[in-house]
Amino acid sequence: MFKRRIMNELMDWRDSPVRKPLVLRGARQVGKTVAVRMFGESYELFSELNLERSEDAGLFKQGLRPQEILQAIRLRQRALALDSGKWLLFLDEIQACPEAVALLRYFHEEAPNVHLIAAGSLLEVALQREHISFPVGRVEFRYLHPMSFEEFLEAVAGLELGEAFRQVPSPAYAQEELFGLYHRYALIGGMPEAVSEYVRTEDVVAVNRVYENLFSAYLDDIPKYTRNASMEKMLRYCLKAAPLNAGRRIRFTGFGESSFGSREVGEALRTLEQVMLVSLLYPSTSIDLPFVPNLRRSPRLQCIDVGLVSYACGIQHNLIGLNDLSAEFRGGLVEQLTGQELLASRNNVRKPPLFWVREKTQSQAEVDFLVNVRSQMIPVEVKSGGAGKLRSLNLFMEMYQGGSVAVRMYRGGFMAQEAGIGSHRFKLLNIPYYHAAKIEDYVTTEWEHNETNQHTA
Repeated sequence: MFKRRIMNELMDWRDSPVRKPLVLRGARQVGKTVAVRMFGESYELFSELNLERSEDAGLFKQGLRPQEILQAIRLRQRALALDSGKWLLFLDEIQACPEAVALLRYFHEEAPNVHLIAAGSLLEVALQREHISFPVGRVEFRYLHPMSFEEFLEAVAGLELGEAFRQVPSPAYAQEELFGLYHRYALIGGMPEAVSEYVRTEDVVAVNRVYENLFSAYLDDIPKYTRNASMEKMLRYCLKAAPLNAGRRIRFTGFGESSFGSREVGEALRTLEQVMLVSLLYPSTSIDLPFVPNLRRSPRLQCIDVGLVSYACGIQHNLIGLNDLSAEFRGGLVEQLTGQELLASRNNVRKPPLFWVREKTQSQAEVDFLVNVRSQMIPVEVKSGGAGKLRSLNLFMEMYQGGSVAVRMYRGGFMAQEAGIGSHRFKLLNIPYYHAAKIEDYVTTEWEHNETNQHTA
């Protein structure tokens, strides 16, 4: 049982004066149930219902009001009425009981003193099938992803190295160890069961068994959210092909070297995105605010977890002793990792990061990621080699006149340098690629440093 950063979000929710029922979303096996149970230890009374069990779901199918349901739960647990803020009710697998989803708004209105968390793995597709939506304005959402590198780091190496990771920039004495553990993270991934097995055995073969079972479970889930055998076949194909294309731009037509058409592949991948097994990262073609995704351009495919990618692609042996991830999997692995870290850094919204493209006949350019820091878009390139090779990044900064800072993630220590083409100059921050989750901290530190220097001058 590892401490997850979502616990801080849950504590803030618990203490909020405007708290509403909270829906915790995430793919299967990312640790939602364990996180809520750990959080429940801070309450005087914790009640858990699994709505895939008919006995638990039956409470919501009888037309009872929230207060009556709560009384029935207290009778089961032989618990007396409790003061405000002392009772947490957890409705797990809520997608299995649409009646419970519909009642969430009434819990907010009629039982505001009971803290309620609901969770589910297949929420979007299940509720879409039943034509039921969440009560807008009556619930809050949080998102749980596989363990981030920071969470993995503390689980595998302990709190001291975690403290070193949180420093920006990281101390020189810890840098090589952090690179080595980040490469290990690329091998093991962030699925809690896989991390737990690795901590217990330090055996990659044992971790493989976890991922084999996990991938089989994801395939077994597919009939739960398909309309027919044809769609089931398409989803199975796309799920198996997704890890082979992780971190890369894809075309729907002929995806995975198949003969499938754009419409059917697009529907299948968007369904897998709904159950949070993949994310489709779309490019922006703008050079000014607002930067919006251009859905007519080819997206980049992001898989749920780098460990699953490494296992499914059979590249784990390539990662043992590897010195630079930028050279592996044609660069797709380090882009998968960077995207995964950016996704995991935000628990309050699920908004895949953008990237930038310019696709003109005489001028092709692509920047790996765009990170919004204080309403300024920071271009991020994940590159090995010298800074002089960053043609696309330089072009973006030349066109985006509001930009003063750009980022390169690479296999090396932190270094800030002047860069640019011609008269348009900017500050290039070279950041160790294990610090993808800290990009915003580096940029804000640079801005604060500049503000201090200007004030002093």
